[in-house]
Amino acid sequence: MQKVRFGVIGTNFISDWVMAGAAEDSRFELTAVCSRSEVTGRSFAERHAPDAKVFTSVDELAASDCVDAVYIAVPNFLHASYSIKCMSGGKHVLCEKPLASNAAEALTMIEASRRYGVALMEAMKPTMTPNFGVVRDNLGRLGKVRRYSATYCQYSSRYDRFKNGELPNAFNPAMSNGAIMDIGVYTIYPMVVLFGRPDKITASGLLLSSGADGQGSAMFSYDGMEANVMYSKIADSKLRSEIQGEEGLLSLDTINRMGDIRFSPRTANLGGGLTSGSTVENLSVTPSHNEYYYEIAEFITMIEDGRIESSTNSHLNSLITMEIIDEIRRQTGVVFPADRQQ
Repeated sequence: MQKVRFGVIGTNFISDWVMAGAAEDSRFELTAVCSRSEVTGRSFAERHAPDAKVFTSVDELAASDCVDAVYIAVPNFLHASYSIKCMSGGKHVLCEKPLASNAAEALTMIEASRRYGVALMEAMKPTMTPNFGVVRDNLGRLGKVRRYSATYCQYSSRYDRFKNGELPNAFNPAMSNGAIMDIGVYTIYPMVVLFGRPDKITASGLLLSSGADGQGSAMFSYDGMEANVMYSKIADSKLRSEIQGEEGLLSLDTINRMGDIRFSPRTANLGGGLTSGSTVENLSVTPSHNEYYYEIAEFITMIEDGRIESSTNSHLNSLITMEIIDEIRRQTGVVFPADRQQ
């Protein structure tokens, strides 16, 4: 079987997690690592593929003949430039979420994918997992869908550092980061995959002293349906996410991992009215692989099939998501240096 030779650009903990999933796909081979530091790059290679070549230059990796594809996990403001460099060198690109700093950058990446005939996919993990497939397969049981509601609020381990006067990447607008980019995107992307582009967006948010958003919320209007999302890096929440329909309810434990999916049908009561039924059906499936395996498997299959985009994490879905985030940032006052470069 022909293996796809991968290079990894960026050696943070996310890359370690993704490599653990990738190792479960026999078609995957790690042949190169790129880091700003030779020592850091070599350390990463030793953990995952001791024979991998270590680069400290993205340009050199992009021009190398030892890789077919790259996984990019660097700060958001570098996603577009690094992706385009690699695509221009004939490399397929799996880029961490969010795809870019803004929609304009995302569009240039998509155009590069088409120009060079290489695959480009946003590494949005949840929509690749088996339990998201369960959600899609059971959406029709809800009847007319009336509301999508998603929550992802998690007190960041870096927030204490921020409060002590440091400026970690997570709260640095220069890195094109903040709550909407880091975790808010998880609430929006599945909505776009399931329901497409909203007709109207109304957003609010709380800006920190750095200019990054610490938390926010948004309302979306669709034809016959509403959606709302809440996200935060400065407070926790245990709220489940829901998709509400006239004939039933789908309830999800967490929108970013989707481990527990439950369906509640609507049933008639003795008074002739309608109420939520007491019968709750657990639809969850137990994944057969590491949660990061599925995005790698999808990406490799794309390459094998000669496709430049995924049918789920498609170019259009990624672009619409970035356009939504741009509008939320406009309404909440979050500005990145990358915006002024367009």
